[in-house]
Amino acid sequence: MIVPMKKVFLFLQKNHARDSLSELASLGLLHVEHQRPPAGEEISSLGENIAVTDQAVLILSSWQKTPQGEEPLKDDLLSFCHHVVDLQKRLDQLKEYSVTLKSAIDRWSPWGDFDPQEIKRLADAGVYVKFCQVPRESLKGIGPETAVKIVFSEGTVENCILLSRHDAPSGFKELDPPRLSLSQMRRRLSEDAGAMETIRKQLEDYGAYRKSVLEERKSLIYKKNFFETLNGAAEAGELVYLKGYLPSEKEAEFVSCVKKKGWGIFTLDPDEKDEVPTLLRNPRWVAFIKPLLKLLELVPGYHELDISLLFIIFFSVFFGILIGDAGYGLVYFLLNLWVHRKFGSRIKDKSAFFLFYILSSCAMIWGLLTGTFFGQSWLLSLGIKPLLPVLTDTVFIQKFCFFLGALHLTLAHAWKGIVKLPSLSALADAGWICIIWAAFFLADSLILGGSFPSCGGGLIIAGLALVLFFASPQKNIFKAAASGLGTIALSLVNNFTDVVSYIRLFAVGLATVAIADAFNNMAAGVVEKGNFFTLGAAVLILICGHVLNIILGLMSVLVHGVRLNVLEFCSHLGVSWSGFDYKPFARETE
Repeated sequence: MIVPMKKVFLFLQKNHARDSLSELASLGLLHVEHQRPPAGEEISSLGENIAVTDQAVLILSSWQKTPQGEEPLKDDLLSFCHHVVDLQKRLDQLKEYSVTLKSAIDRWSPWGDFDPQEIKRLADAGVYVKFCQVPRESLKGIGPETAVKIVFSEGTVENCILLSRHDAPSGFKELDPPRLSLSQMRRRLSEDAGAMETIRKQLEDYGAYRKSVLEERKSLIYKKNFFETLNGAAEAGELVYLKGYLPSEKEAEFVSCVKKKGWGIFTLDPDEKDEVPTLLRNPRWVAFIKPLLKLLELVPGYHELDISLLFIIFFSVFFGILIGDAGYGLVYFLLNLWVHRKFGSRIKDKSAFFLFYILSSCAMIWGLLTGTFFGQSWLLSLGIKPLLPVLTDTVFIQKFCFFLGALHLTLAHAWKGIVKLPSLSALADAGWICIIWAAFFLADSLILGGSFPSCGGGLIIAGLALVLFFASPQKNIFKAAASGLGTIALSLVNNFTDVVSYIRLFAVGLATVAIADAFNNMAAGVVEKGNFFTLGAAVLILICGHVLNIILGLMSVLVHGVRLNVLEFCSHLGVSWSGFDYKPFARETE
């Protein structure tokens, strides 16, 4: 649910604003809305310092080996962060230059070791040395004034050194000599390898101070928020006032603290025009969807509806259908279990792990019902039948997808209509529900060849009438019908296409199983040749093929499973995800 908020105006004495803000941060309850754009040198400087600590944390996280042995760092943490960033940049530069050196060594090794400076000195003395690639048939065309030394051959091309008294173009492909000799390049490569090893060792040692850098980052973020709050406040004579929001349940506690501190306060309920932050609070099993919403940066508006419960239910079902394989579900479950045990102690919010346990379990359940375990055909060939054979019937599963879509969209309009009560406009949502089920029967008839029921026409007529007269309730019923006509024209076809769009669950799930079967059959065909090498090739085909399919399965869930909830369902419910998170001004920041 979305926690109700109170709008707060807080009045502070200008002379004591800094101390008052520090005390306000200790309360950690008020989400501050700036009254003017916060600006200042402190904010810019702190922003730059936070960016440096972010880079340092990222670098140290990649080098940290023993998180349990983290040590506090007493030195200047910002200087330390700059040093870490500089070391990583130096390491990256050395890596890049080493690749260039290795390429140059490979290129010039056949020419032998020579000093490029000697070539320059010869040029100053009037003797010009050129490294050329000359087609073999063109060697005879080189005049007697030019000495030719063939160094090595590559097919029909001779790599030659041309010496002459004239610095004229040779007419052949010329290679620019390197800046360093081969011995110098090899020595530099060895020195750089030693330097890189030293930097790696330093960064591994510095990884023990990651926790100290994180603490410094928190401190910098608080300071930046402090100055943004101070500079973003409005001034009125000797007073400074802040506007913000806090949960209604905390109002009494907050007002009591404010009165003790001698500040002025005024609270009221937010109106439709206010940009109110959103704080979601759900039962633990519903809150498992929070990591996915955070990943997608989806936050419902304060005046919108929280769909977390329906999201996690339908998304879990969609995940099971789209993956559709008990073997893949087991792989997801075991990988999630390994990551949970390996890194769970370092992650505060473990909701993502439990969400993935639920999703992978749904994939395993659907796979058991359809008899699919790393593909379907090989199980059928062994005589193993699915627990629910009807789910392997393509016509039935397509109809089931249409039904799932109609049910999903019906819940959206039913919820929307309940919220509108006792307004007559709720009847328009009842009309849309009639149209949705008429669209379901129409999809079954047109696509799957089913019979259109006799009640279908009645659903269409009833739905049209309810939407026409109650989409925009007015005293004049004819004006209401005229305004509802535009709504019908825009949305009638959309309802049919939205119901039909749920067939993507069948199509993608079928593709996942088909790809798994294709790799299984490919491997089986290789095994039939019956030698050791073909057996190894078959194993490689199975591993690579199924790993690819497992990755594609996750991508399909993100594309299709999320879309059906966030786009189709939410467009019918009227949720536009226009909100932003409730972030109180506090000393402790995430």
